[in-house]
Amino acid sequence: MSIPVFGDWLQGPQGRYVMAWEQASIDAAVADLFGYNAIQLGLPEIRLLAHNRIPLRQVAGESGLVDVLCDLRQLPFAAHSVDLVVMPHVLEFHDDPHQILREVERILIPEGEVIIAGFNPFSTWGLRRKLPDCPDGFPWNGNYLSPRRLRDWLQLLGFEVERGSFGCYAPPCSSERWLRRWQLIEAAGNRWWSFAGGVYLLRAIKRVHGMRLILPSWKRQRAASKALSAVSKKEANGHE
Repeated sequence: MSIPVFGDWLQGPQGRYVMAWEQASIDAAVADLFGYNAIQLGLPEIRLLAHNRIPLRQVAGESGLVDVLCDLRQLPFAAHSVDLVVMPHVLEFHDDPHQILREVERILIPEGEVIIAGFNPFSTWGLRRKLPDCPDGFPWNGNYLSPRRLRDWLQLLGFEVERGSFGCYAPPCSSERWLRRWQLIEAAGNRWWSFAGGVYLLRAIKRVHGMRLILPSWKRQRAASKALSAVSKKEANGHE
């Protein structure tokens, strides 16, 4: 979906700080992924598939400047037809995240991948929502999902979840000057308390158990061709 106030927040210090990390992290994650179809769900203000090499890249959402206008709970894509799905901050700002994940699982091909970005409730960004003077708007009004909880949901759907990455360890300061002063904490946070990053990225692969590659029965074909092969004159004289 397109969050109405996301564009305004994106122009502010917090939005630029968060999206700079997410853009760089997603660019690195999708750069070497191949296939035929890639979908970004929500937040059309940011094109997160720009560095991917898949030929058909589309943005789907419930509003905004999207390529496919649709209900995210009923994606208008055929089953097993999409190679990659990127979801930036969709599940935490929708009232039916389970159904969206089920739809993503349905449209992904076997071994297809989904990349999810979200706010970490166990961080200074998550704690900010519990303070009395916390604003009511985006991004504080979302239902933040912990990486562990999201990992459980994905595993129930048959996904294999890779280790997540975290970023944005500076507190959610409203001043760009203070955000810059906290930049020194980024390297230390990533090394010593990586789980406390303000945002995270989860990457999961759709596994289909019981799949088996059926190959032609080459031995049977060789045996049949040998049985029907012509008998040479020398072999015929030997049998006489």
